[in-house]
Amino acid sequence: MSKQRIQEVIVVEGRYDKNILSQVVDATIVETGGFSVFNDREKLAFLRTLAQKRGIILLTDSDGAGFVIRNYLKGALPRDRVKQAYIPDVAGKERRKRRPGKEGKLGVEGMDPATLLSVLRRCGATFETEGEETPAGEPITKVDLFALGLSGGSGSAQRRQALAKALDLPEHLSPNALLDILNLLTTKEELAETVRHLAGEGDK
Repeated sequence: MSKQRIQEVIVVEGRYDKNILSQVVDATIVETGGFSVFNDREKLAFLRTLAQKRGIILLTDSDGAGFVIRNYLKGALPRDRVKQAYIPDVAGKERRKRRPGKEGKLGVEGMDPATLLSVLRRCGATFETEGEETPAGEPITKVDLFALGLSGGSGSAQRRQALAKALDLPEHLSPNALLDILNLLTTKEELAETVRHLAGEGDK
């Protein structure tokens, strides 16, 4: 069975949640790293940018820790761009764990595919077949970054930092990390226009 594509970015707590969810849907999935997101200003800035561009679905565990993370992000992100997906309370433990969690509930990684799809539909996720899908343009490549002076040349690191600042992204991104994010946020044409605009400002 082919995976169903979701427009919004799905935010989960950790890598095991991401691994399970990526087997069920075709979507951009971002981990909070648990409570570390509280002190990660760059990740929060990144999530705010993703929220404005794509919309976000919060999918945390149903235990107390999951709700602490959810409530924090709910207050830190634009509310009209965030959807809340809640998994049911199910007693048990995940196979990889030796004993259940503190509250004895299964987390996102312990949910079966049908349940995950159900909670995503219930929260109003935009599935490819249910909403208008904008046709994807040509992906931005490493060759494009080089041609635009964003990698492999004199001053490329400074240009990447200026671009990151203009797009509200972390400043010290590697070319590979920047490439992944740009393909989520912008098109090849929009990127070229932004770089030209920044170059013009630098010449003033």
